[in-house]
Amino acid sequence: MKFERWLRKAWHRGVFLALFVPCTSAYGAQAEKNSDPAAVLRDVLTASCSQDSKRFSTFLTSRNQSAFATMTPAAQSTLLKRFVLLDQAGTPRSEPDQSGNTIVDCVTPSVTTQLQIGKPEIHDNVAYLPLSVKDSTDTGNANMRRVVMGLVRENNQWKLLSLGLLLLDLPTLAEEWDRAEIQNNEKSAIASLKELAAAVEKYRVTYTHLPETLAELGPVKGEPKSDRAGLVPADLASGRKNGYLFRYVIVGANEVGAPAVYELAAMPVEYGRTGTHSFFRDGTGALHAGDHQGAVGNLKDPIIE
Repeated sequence: MKFERWLRKAWHRGVFLALFVPCTSAYGAQAEKNSDPAAVLRDVLTASCSQDSKRFSTFLTSRNQSAFATMTPAAQSTLLKRFVLLDQAGTPRSEPDQSGNTIVDCVTPSVTTQLQIGKPEIHDNVAYLPLSVKDSTDTGNANMRRVVMGLVRENNQWKLLSLGLLLLDLPTLAEEWDRAEIQNNEKSAIASLKELAAAVEKYRVTYTHLPETLAELGPVKGEPKSDRAGLVPADLASGRKNGYLFRYVIVGANEVGAPAVYELAAMPVEYGRTGTHSFFRDGTGALHAGDHQGAVGNLKDPIIE
């Protein structure tokens, strides 16, 4: 993924930049938040762990907060995941260790990431805090990763200034995040069209006719029926998934007995942000792709598979 490659390159180049903002913590009084940079960092990590984008945005400087607000939900989620090194939302818990350092655990069904915040070193309006990150099962610290987090005091509140030496300027990176998300969304759209086509074919075999709508392929409680066949997840049945809209149309049937065929299409929800290509699966099963500024594709588009 381009964003991940950029992160690795930026880290090794030693690039540096300001990132984050004032904390509105549920864990302590306002005085603690204003005076204790460790409490601010703790709250940044807990918001990241729980994938609470709304709360997380309160930690961003006004410049980065504006950029964060324009990012797609998927891009926001990707950013939050970077802070706890997990691919899914978790349940945060926080407690001091025997040395008085703050421990934040991000608990998921598959793994728990443990983040230890060290004592801050404060110089005027800048504070530096060591942060150690590891899998909670790594009792020997064999794979522990360490980084120094920088915070700056602004308007009497601590704001996160840097992630080690990593340049992470949201306005600058917004376009790159969008490009990375577009690539993922377009791959997902192609996979979803194949999933829908397979579901339609299974529906046809089971009920001897084509479904009228995508909703008839959706989840069901109890036994599957023709109006809810339980063949695709709810998002696909609703016609929207990962930044793409999906359209299903029955074509080709006539009074002299020609069998009905169908077409599937996928269009970006927000052209240029969630995708640029429109995808079209014709009645023969061929998949086409073209840039239609967000409109539906057609048979004239190049066949991609």
